[in-house]
Amino acid sequence: MKLSVLGVVGLSLCSNILLAAPQEIVLWRHMASDVEISRSLAAIQRFNDSQNKWNVVADLIPEASYTLSIRAAAQAELLPCIIEIDQPLVPNFAWSGYLHPLDGLLSDDVLASLNATGKGSYDGLVYSVGGLEVALALFTTKSLLEKIGVRYPTLDKPWDKAEFMAVLDAVKATGEYQYPLDMRAQDVTEWIPYAWAPWMMSWGADLIDRSDYITVEGVLNSPAAIDFGLWIQDLVKDKYMGINPQSKNGFIDGDIAIQYGGSWALSAYYERFQEDLAVLPVPDFGHGATIGGGSWHWAMTESCRHPEAAKDLITFLMTAEEQAAMSRVIGIFPTNINALELTANYSEQGKWRMLFDFSKQFSVLRPETPAYAEISSSYKNAMSSILNGMPPDLALDIAVENIQAAFERHNNYGARLNE
Repeated sequence: MKLSVLGVVGLSLCSNILLAAPQEIVLWRHMASDVEISRSLAAIQRFNDSQNKWNVVADLIPEASYTLSIRAAAQAELLPCIIEIDQPLVPNFAWSGYLHPLDGLLSDDVLASLNATGKGSYDGLVYSVGGLEVALALFTTKSLLEKIGVRYPTLDKPWDKAEFMAVLDAVKATGEYQYPLDMRAQDVTEWIPYAWAPWMMSWGADLIDRSDYITVEGVLNSPAAIDFGLWIQDLVKDKYMGINPQSKNGFIDGDIAIQYGGSWALSAYYERFQEDLAVLPVPDFGHGATIGGGSWHWAMTESCRHPEAAKDLITFLMTAEEQAAMSRVIGIFPTNINALELTANYSEQGKWRMLFDFSKQFSVLRPETPAYAEISSSYKNAMSSILNGMPPDLALDIAVENIQAAFERHNNYGARLNE
């Protein structure tokens, strides 16, 4: 009889222990650099250690197949509770019914602490938040600028078009470089819409009319957009840049004088050039200097059965302390201005503070529309055709037709797929 009582007590204790165990929550994120991944996993572990209600388990998925994996999982109703998502895809995923709004889940204070690039929105609601951002810039050397005797551009006064072309001419005249400029024309990822479209905007065009997020005719194929395409062709024809550079490390190797790129490469550039590295604002081609904004964010899926877990984790990751910890991966800075002063590189006197300033002053989010995937692919195809000699007006007209066809197929994205 005593053994039976002890057995019952033991079973009861085991049951209580099992009930008290943290609930496992699955999170998906894309594979990034080893340093970034290690920092991200460390942050998740800090969250797990900070409480005993949730145990977040991260699954790492290659970036090349990440979006397709999310769509496939959504169709099979197998999405995890929390996913990482590239900010420009948020509207499409929200319209598709994959995401749950964060308004009302996260506190108003958390949402208010993030700048514009730290939030992904659709139809007036916030669906994603990100604690980290990168900036686009021109990278060159101080010694080169001194040698060719040009003005050092500033946040308040970037080079204008004439100055920028004069700089390229001066670099070419030295005869020391294969090309004065590298714009990563060979990159077939999201780079072209993310990095080139803002320069086209600085010419006075855009990917879509942002007053209605439906009109592309007369905007993407406007005279300003065509002029931008002609300029790109002139850069190639006059050997200011190459279509397909043989090396991705042309700037580091000394073959390229000025690299248009992202702050994610800052550590490699600084390792090569040290204090001679110059990080400059992009040119103003007539309508304001402009760079792409919006990086990887966190979102809660519509199918998440434990929204409190998503709330607790995302709130934890958005704290100034956690943003600062992650931003110590050089080239990545916080979207919460309060976190900047907790870092050495991005505080007011930090060596790379200008990157945050570039983002704050120049960045523009990619169009927040469910049609963005079609816009992105159509624009990439147009720029590729232009680089290979197609008349810009024809290439951009084709892009407009493809994007308009997508709007027609989806009834202007007026209703969610699951409705």
